[in-house]
Amino acid sequence: MTAADAFDPGGLLRAAGVTGWLHAADIDTGAQVGFGAHAAVPTASVFKLPLLVAFVRQADAGLLDPAERVAVPAADRVFGPTGISAMLDDVTASLRDLCYLMIAVSDNTAADVLLSRVGIDAVNAMLDDLGLTATRVLHDCREMAALLDTDGGEWPVTDPAVIAGLRVLDPASTNRSTPAELTRLLGMVWRDEAASAESCAFVRRLLGLQVWPHRLSSGFPYDDVSVSGKTGTLPTLRAEAGVVEYPDGGRYAVAVFTRSHATALNQPRADAVIGTAARMAIDHLRTHAG
Repeated sequence: MTAADAFDPGGLLRAAGVTGWLHAADIDTGAQVGFGAHAAVPTASVFKLPLLVAFVRQADAGLLDPAERVAVPAADRVFGPTGISAMLDDVTASLRDLCYLMIAVSDNTAADVLLSRVGIDAVNAMLDDLGLTATRVLHDCREMAALLDTDGGEWPVTDPAVIAGLRVLDPASTNRSTPAELTRLLGMVWRDEAASAESCAFVRRLLGLQVWPHRLSSGFPYDDVSVSGKTGTLPTLRAEAGVVEYPDGGRYAVAVFTRSHATALNQPRADAVIGTAARMAIDHLRTHAG
């Protein structure tokens, strides 16, 4: 029996009121399990992960200086409830500190400053170079917010008729990936293959500083298990891609994407099932190891 045999989280997802897609992989052995793992999904803020990798690769190539300080004026804020997006005054920060804000608190303004420096074409070229051809960045955060507004979706969006027509939820029209490609990217980062060893360590550090414990981390409430990741949120969409590391040395990349049947903004069950499904997948890998 392979690790993928008998793995079916469908009942778990249905009980939480969501449809889901996920993939988990042992970073060192390559063993994997999935559920709709190759389906295209809108990435929401998870697109900030490939953007971060593209940033550090440009730093490795000498195309930018991570310590360069840039001004972020208050008049040019992007919508968002965290970080610089929520501040009232002009801010000056280094590019690498903007990376921290983009990942740790999912700061949309920081992300757009970095994307303007790295370039969308460069991010997609990097994805091609890494063989991640199903993953694409088409829009920055400002453009995604504009699409949401144009489609009648002033945040928070709870009208089912409006949600059904949102282009930011259509992977053909917005930033997209698959759970399997996101775990491949994370595996490359953890094996120091996505960039230099120093840059991959920087990426790992930032993913470990993310402040949201209510999704992926909720499935691993142990002091000796480390969870690093990046969340994504849009109306009815909740997601996280990250890495879970066990004290015995086991390292597992996992990506879980869900769409809730209800449209309420606050849905604790939909958040928690991301951690529960990830735990189910990793337990399956660990049980079937070897």
